[in-house]
Amino acid sequence: ALPEKKMVFKGLVTNKEDMNKLMLTPLIRYPLLGGSALITFEKAEVAQRIIELREHMVELSCGEELEELDRCRVRVQAAPVDILLPSALEIGLTRSSRSILVSDLPSLGIPDEALLDKLELFFSKTKNGGGEVESREFLDDSGQVVLTFAQDGVAEPLIARGHIQALIGKGRYELKISPCVSGDITNLQLQPCRCPRTVLLSGIPDVLGEEPMRDTLEIHFQKASRGGGEVDALAYVPAGRWGVAVFAEDAG
Repeated sequence: ALPEKKMVFKGLVTNKEDMNKLMLTPLIRYPLLGGSALITFEKAEVAQRIIELREHMVELSCGEELEELDRCRVRVQAAPVDILLPSALEIGLTRSSRSILVSDLPSLGIPDEALLDKLELFFSKTKNGGGEVESREFLDDSGQVVLTFAQDGVAEPLIARGHIQALIGKGRYELKISPCVSGDITNLQLQPCRCPRTVLLSGIPDVLGEEPMRDTLEIHFQKASRGGGEVDALAYVPAGRWGVAVFAEDAG
């Protein structure tokens, strides 16, 4: 707890939309066992209705190949899908004293290793404000490069400059120099969350091929007379196999 103190904030006022934000977008991987399916309806009330009914008799008499199984039914169970979502996240950040983050890299059409060689050659020269480069790393997900110098006192002056004109190959390009910050999760709190539009179907026997069974389930659960509704997505895993379903943030 901090002591109460009156404070005055001075500075520029900006719109919230213009500020840099750290967005946490959940991407949950959910194991799907054999003989089960996940079905997502367009409306949450349909999913709730299917869950409340719990047990469903699914008609298999669809398709010419099943004429001899006329009026054959299978019994499947419906249950809600509960996943864990992060409710609080704390990250401890550490700023490296010997590393810099190089961005705004030119598109030279050369392999990454060749570009790293050229950057190392430029930043290893003291006339360019650099020094001996101990390691270099290309960050594939951001298109940036982390350079780590062998000695202290090299990175900070480069970071203070912010930008540098670099001679790379036959061209001169302006590169952005930023501090290199690494982070570790120090606290992560999770809370259970029920998927409003998705239902887990289990106990599905292996009596049809994968595609016919998927079609059969979708036909059954989209009929309003059986408590269903429009199906947005359906994933089915036959008995003896397993799968992983990925849940993303619901844009709706």
